[in-house]
Amino acid sequence: MANLSNISSVEKRTAFVVIFSAVTMVAEIVFGLSTNSMALLADGIHMGCHVLAIGLSWMTYILVRRLELKPNNPYNKDKILSLSAFTSGILLLIFSIYIIVEAVEKVFAPQGEINAFDAMIVAIIGLVVNGICALVLKEHHHDHHENHEHDNDLNRKSAFLHVLSDALTSIGAIFGLIFAMIWNITWVDTAVAFVLSFMIIRWAKDLLTKTAKILVEKE
Repeated sequence: MANLSNISSVEKRTAFVVIFSAVTMVAEIVFGLSTNSMALLADGIHMGCHVLAIGLSWMTYILVRRLELKPNNPYNKDKILSLSAFTSGILLLIFSIYIIVEAVEKVFAPQGEINAFDAMIVAIIGLVVNGICALVLKEHHHDHHENHEHDNDLNRKSAFLHVLSDALTSIGAIFGLIFAMIWNITWVDTAVAFVLSFMIIRWAKDLLTKTAKILVEKE
């Protein structure tokens, strides 16, 4: 069962990730609108989806911490955390399906000329932001790697997977742009998108399986 001090610690780190991502999201949307950059605007909206998912993890930590402070608390905090992680797993599946749909559309309805400069800036910004967020969440895991209870915190893992999946899509976009600009090979971005989407589906399936077992087990 998760330790209250661990919950408080990971709550602060998750809060940083949510706030940092939200600020980046607002900046991308504002600059996207002011510069008419559809790439920045689209990435800002896309990042907003992950802010909502990770925000769910943050709110869950706050709820669990407050419930734990109440005397005679009848709620099972591990199941509350697992329910949040289960919901995030579903959101990961939706995110991966969205990537597949976008990739298929590019195959059957290729887009016109891409503003490679704007797209590369967006991809690099996304990679840096998600890289920092992933390190923040992963560092907490290493700080407590000897604590078996914390290793079972699937709510933290779900937040980390959302950040990691976003970072990987940025890496895929960068690879695709490099191949398109240097060798005029435009299908790499689509191929990487398919590979990443199936990888994310596998993560989501693993997360949903583990959380479902916790949710259905008897007290």
